[in-house]
Amino acid sequence: MALAALGLLVLGVVLAEPASRGFSKARWTRRDPVGALLVWQAIGLAGGLSLVGCGVVYGLSPLGDSLPAAVGTLVREWNEGRWPARFDAVHLIAALASVGVGARLLWVLGTMYVRTLRARRRHRDLLDVLATPWPDSPGTRVLDHPQPVAYCLPGRSSRLVVSAGVLEALEPEEVWAVLAHERSHLRERHDLVVLPFVAWGATAPFVRGMECAQVAVAELIEMRADDVAACKSEPHELVGALKTVGGSAPAAALSSFTDALEARIERISSHPRPLPWAARIGVRVCAVALVAVPTVLLLL
Repeated sequence: MALAALGLLVLGVVLAEPASRGFSKARWTRRDPVGALLVWQAIGLAGGLSLVGCGVVYGLSPLGDSLPAAVGTLVREWNEGRWPARFDAVHLIAALASVGVGARLLWVLGTMYVRTLRARRRHRDLLDVLATPWPDSPGTRVLDHPQPVAYCLPGRSSRLVVSAGVLEALEPEEVWAVLAHERSHLRERHDLVVLPFVAWGATAPFVRGMECAQVAVAELIEMRADDVAACKSEPHELVGALKTVGGSAPAAALSSFTDALEARIERISSHPRPLPWAARIGVRVCAVALVAVPTVLLLL
């Protein structure tokens, strides 16, 4: 088990730093945003399992040849009123440290989720007072403001908001392209895709790879929403909408527009070819394998 713990530690460190930095610079992700998002989710999950699990596996290594066997031994001896003789202070500290890291991550994730829900609820209450339903698009509300703004407020009671400035500045086809983009965010719950990486970044702000992961994931969900909108409108209509709206959405919402606006416009205009089907399958297999490796090391 000591070798398994070492393998988990090495895997976790590699995924958190060099792998995350390197993958954030990959160019093929522009051609398969969905596959790239799956890989990022796998990197986050595998990295978390590895970094939290390595200390637990090492700490319990004197008690058995596998983690389930070691846990069984620990529980059995505790039930018999004995402290395992081989479970010394070094191994105990290692196990408790890993459990503490895992608890810290879960606490940050839960705290951020609750705060986000509260902010969205307050924002939603304000919208219900200040914005009016738009009969041409069910579920959409119009905010009486001259600046072109469009965003969505995810959640169980989601809101899709456009300003009066959007309706005045954009052609009808461009408005529908914006709405398709925003509905993609709502339907695919992109806010939940980003949240684990934000929690990782808050838990370990000194790890540069986590910041790279947050930025890359935010860009990919915008690419994915752009692709959905481009399928339901002409590319030039979406490009025109992006140039006009520009990207100033409230901080409490998931903005449709990022600082990489020019890169998104260039991507839509260039019509990047999707990856070949074999490559897309390979990307998804790699994502599954990434999660499988630490799982096997933990259990076997």
